[in-house]
Amino acid sequence: MSIIDSEIDEEAATLYGRKVGERLRSIRRQKGLSLQDAEEASAQEFKASVLGAYERGERAISVPRLQRLARFYNVPVDQLLPRDRNAEDEVLDLTVSLPDRRKVVLDLTRLDGLSGVAAEMLTRYLTMIQVQRQDFNGRVLTIRRDDLRAIACILDTTEEGAVKRLDELGLALAR
Repeated sequence: MSIIDSEIDEEAATLYGRKVGERLRSIRRQKGLSLQDAEEASAQEFKASVLGAYERGERAISVPRLQRLARFYNVPVDQLLPRDRNAEDEVLDLTVSLPDRRKVVLDLTRLDGLSGVAAEMLTRYLTMIQVQRQDFNGRVLTIRRDDLRAIACILDTTEEGAVKRLDELGLALAR
């Protein structure tokens, strides 16, 4: 490997480290945490100064540490990594709101209190929506019409029946 190739590899690694840092910062902020809050909530496992260095791209994060951070933030590990440019071109942007009167806002904090097969399937489906939207605030999620159709299938009911069932389960906040 030539010196020039080595310098190019180092620049690429530095750029990638900054992109990882941007993702880490984005997820932390979506969780509503300051660096100090993250340190306290993790029982000092993740020091504010170290998290800040990761987020600025000044310090590389190991894979095991990245896994622990993903568990701490309660997100899939791949969500802490930057998107591949080519993959972004192929991804449908699900964050764009469609004109729809059937939006339902769900309280995700109440999911843990549910049990049964339907609750498990619903939890997996809502997690998938969060991953697709890269929305990890963990508190609320707006359900769109197509999402409601899928939820109706999971709950073995109509769309209107799904809204009523979500209300009964204490998940629906607003309509």
